[in-house]
Amino acid sequence: MKLVSIITVNFNQSKVTEALLKSIYATTTYKRLEIIVIDNGSKINATPDLKTTYPDVIFIRSDINLGFAGGNNLGVAAAKGDYLFFVNNDTEFTPGLIENLVAVLDKHELVGMVSPKIRYFDQPDMLQYMGYTGMNYFTARNNCIGQYETDNGQYDNLTGETGYVHGAAMMVKKECIEKAGPMAENFFLYYEELDWCDHIKKAGYQIWLVTNALIYHKESVSVGKNSALKEYFMNRNRILFIRRNAPALAKIIFYFYYLLVVSPRNIWQYLKTGHSGYIKWLVKAIWWNITEKKNSRNLGYPINKL
Repeated sequence: MKLVSIITVNFNQSKVTEALLKSIYATTTYKRLEIIVIDNGSKINATPDLKTTYPDVIFIRSDINLGFAGGNNLGVAAAKGDYLFFVNNDTEFTPGLIENLVAVLDKHELVGMVSPKIRYFDQPDMLQYMGYTGMNYFTARNNCIGQYETDNGQYDNLTGETGYVHGAAMMVKKECIEKAGPMAENFFLYYEELDWCDHIKKAGYQIWLVTNALIYHKESVSVGKNSALKEYFMNRNRILFIRRNAPALAKIIFYFYYLLVVSPRNIWQYLKTGHSGYIKWLVKAIWWNITEKKNSRNLGYPINKL
């Protein structure tokens, strides 16, 4: 039986993280587990209290916010598992989740990463994720299959290879990380799991959806549904993803598409919805990609102003 390391990152949401831990202990019967919680520079360090309640959990504190990838990579460095299960702290487990994911990784040598079916926590019959289509590198667009649909089992036949895992819940073989490297920390927030999938596929592994494994997701608890932070990183990292992964011709076409179609459309939406302040963060997102190398660690924004 493989050792599974569950890794989750907390940022100013200790109650949400505690709910996740409760759901793990309430639903999981898998025998070989270690649980690692990274506190990613939260203003209030809840680690001492959580340690008292959950003495078997490994708690690691970072004094600064390292972003999604950086926080998870702290967990990777500490993990002893053969399989690493990265889950957002705003998820809740269901019975059989780990067992069903492990079974696929055990059975298929070339499968390196898997994600379960994901439903919305506040609308438990509604799908969020049933796999992704492949990426169109000319537009940096792909589709999330099944999102916002009622789950009537209509996609349960899709177990198998998919375009990308979902960052809210992804189990990865440790050997994949050793060959392809960890998540790129310069993304900080958004797109890092898509970039990681591309690198793991280039290392020779497949990405699978496992439909008989289910997790619930409380979407956007940490960031919020609309924020300058989200707009900045979604725009910046969409460009960065193409810079790191697209073929040369696709990059050129994408740059023209982004400047002539995407940017004017975004600006119009910001003005129409009363978020004109977001325009400067769109400009900063583009400028960062012009001035910084694709592996730059300079995030290019003052976090306290977002």
